[in-house]
Amino acid sequence: MRILLAVDGSPCSDAAVQEVANRTWPEGSEAKAISVVEPIVPVIGEAWAFTDTNYLVEADKIASDLARSTLDRAAQTLEQAQGSRLKISREVMRGFPKEVVLDEADRWQADLIVVGSHGYRGLTRFMLGSVSQAIASHARCSVEIVRCRDAHKSDKDQDQS
Repeated sequence: MRILLAVDGSPCSDAAVQEVANRTWPEGSEAKAISVVEPIVPVIGEAWAFTDTNYLVEADKIASDLARSTLDRAAQTLEQAQGSRLKISREVMRGFPKEVVLDEADRWQADLIVVGSHGYRGLTRFMLGSVSQAIASHARCSVEIVRCRDAHKSDKDQDQS
């Protein structure tokens, strides 16, 4: 079994990591954890606004470092839980998460994609889109979407205030 685990460092992706870590996988299974660094698009539309490219380079470096750190944490969790029963690899990738996860699942011939769901609703979901929904709708393999209970709890707390 080949499991593609997409992580972004959020509590919801941590829940997805824990779900993979807690399972008993068939002998010879592999897990590949990926984290996607999105392209930095300046909000300001004027060509002269970002003459200092060091800002964009530094922002990209920070995002890449965060992605590597996220993958290190995920791999450590999987290794502690699975030991040598699960071959684990990891990779920082670049692009838009919906596209990168689907493309990598096809390229790597994944049997299962595991992602966390932020559980956004309404306008927030419309504005941000749902990575997990897009993956579930377009993947050529099975997809498991892990719900994040803590995220829903904080949403309810915000609704009551």
